[in-house]
Amino acid sequence: MQRRTRSLALAGIIGALLAGSAVAPAAAAPATGAQGRPATTDRTSPIEARRVDRVPTPRLDWYPCYDYAECATVRLPLDYDHPRGATTEIALLRVKARDQQNRIGSLFVNPGGPGGSGTSMALGAPQFLGDELLDRFDVIGVDPRGVASSEQVRCFATVGDQTRAYAGLNVAFPVTKAEEKAYVASSKAVGRGCSTTGRPLSGAMSTAEVARDMDVLRRAVGDRKLTYLGFSYGSVLGQYYANMFPDRVRALVIDGVLDPYAWLGKGKARDLLQEDRMRSAQGASRALREILVRCDAAGAESCPIAGGAAGKYELVAQRLRAKPLVIEDPDLGPFTVGYADFVAATMSALYDPYGYLQVAGLTAELLVLTEPAATAPARDRARAAVTRLAAEARQQARRYDFPYENGLETFLGVDCTDANHPKDAASWPARAAKADQRDPYFGRVWAWITSPCARDTWTVRDEDAYTGPFDRRTSAPVLVVGNYWDPATNYRGAVSSAALLPNSRLLSSDSWGHTAYGTSACATGAIDEYLIDGTLPARGTLCVGDAQPFAEVAGGQASDRVAASKSTLSDQGVPRRGEPKRLPPVVAPLPAVGTLTVR
Repeated sequence: MQRRTRSLALAGIIGALLAGSAVAPAAAAPATGAQGRPATTDRTSPIEARRVDRVPTPRLDWYPCYDYAECATVRLPLDYDHPRGATTEIALLRVKARDQQNRIGSLFVNPGGPGGSGTSMALGAPQFLGDELLDRFDVIGVDPRGVASSEQVRCFATVGDQTRAYAGLNVAFPVTKAEEKAYVASSKAVGRGCSTTGRPLSGAMSTAEVARDMDVLRRAVGDRKLTYLGFSYGSVLGQYYANMFPDRVRALVIDGVLDPYAWLGKGKARDLLQEDRMRSAQGASRALREILVRCDAAGAESCPIAGGAAGKYELVAQRLRAKPLVIEDPDLGPFTVGYADFVAATMSALYDPYGYLQVAGLTAELLVLTEPAATAPARDRARAAVTRLAAEARQQARRYDFPYENGLETFLGVDCTDANHPKDAASWPARAAKADQRDPYFGRVWAWITSPCARDTWTVRDEDAYTGPFDRRTSAPVLVVGNYWDPATNYRGAVSSAALLPNSRLLSSDSWGHTAYGTSACATGAIDEYLIDGTLPARGTLCVGDAQPFAEVAGGQASDRVAASKSTLSDQGVPRRGEPKRLPPVVAPLPAVGTLTVR
């Protein structure tokens, strides 16, 4: 069998609730109506209440795992309309509160994706959550149905079948007509596979089903109401829970927010690309433009492409479109850097608060390597730097034949089953080109990711998927956190979601990278305080991220994001109280595209 080497773009797709019996009530002031009277909390609908409440409370048989955590699995209904019918296995991981005497309850966390591992995020909690949260909450991660350590969805009978179906997807996004044709063919093959072989699980992976699972598990850990921290796509899950079970919320935070109506696509919007609705590429384009503007303002001492930085970035893009760069390396062998690789590397850098350093550095190096008149010493330095990035990409890229790897299918199993998408995958090339005209560089990469979801080939649906409303009044406020320069979850998604929820508060952050938690004491402290005692930040609060482009000395530190590997986390152990925190292991709704593709 031929070995597979996927671009890190695809590997990134592959590769982003709470409760306890003695739960302290949130201290937030009650919402009030127009006349100053307390506003009435919306109630869980009788249909949803019947679905989840008639499921017996599961007994969680916790056992020690990964040195400092506890694990459990439980079987939950595949279809909540048939609670005594088929089931699916769900995996949970718990890191217990350090101060059990003053424990508030359980904090459920979700890293996004969709397809991110909640159990890995919970295991990494001591690395990124505030110490007071770790003192007062059991941190619980759930692997959503079909994902990671839960019962896995499989869209193909064998690895060989999967390999053949995926053949055209081994690019960050297609650029040439031939690549587009191959990408469309593979998209159709994956859509058909998940709609047939992937059933019945692929048709039961909607966000609503995961929200129902969380409500049952909230009860299982003994919490009267839910406390939840969700990142990226986890914001969709949080909003679904808030609207399906509005009277069961203790405290709910969503960071890196997607508008639920844009995610879903109702009415005429069902025939639009999800990207046309969410405009993630708009956020990425804005962030890149601002970095290039600040580069020019900082000057050549701080930024190597200062002085017409935007023009230099475009020049590299034009050169790579015209002729991909081939680099010979004695260790890696020959590898190619094309236009899609350059854009993918830029996207990856934008996820990082200090990614502006890589944007400027890679652009400068490729400017030299695509310039025939460049001097030999300059070319040698640039080649060495680009080769280091390529070596990192090769180390991270998945190279395997066995076992079956379902990361892409977990992403699609949620998105394609949950949301509406255009009918024909063959329409994606024109749609993606239009998206790229609107939001330069990034329109295509965001548009193409959903091509397997075309309705003509992805035909499996969840009849019990939730389609709104998304404006229910919750029993406790929802804290909605939006980052101005987020390249994956456009800030405007936080604004519109906060406007939808009548009992919510918008916290804005002038910070860089994907999501805001951990980027400043302001944002992190506001989220922690709300989760602990229900105190909301003042209306109109704007936090400022610690990292601002080129405000640091050139070559400054890179941010440190928590590893997603359970074995790595277990080996690292639990940090001591007061040790520096890292960024959460957030999984974007599009692949956290990697540096360079080695092929």
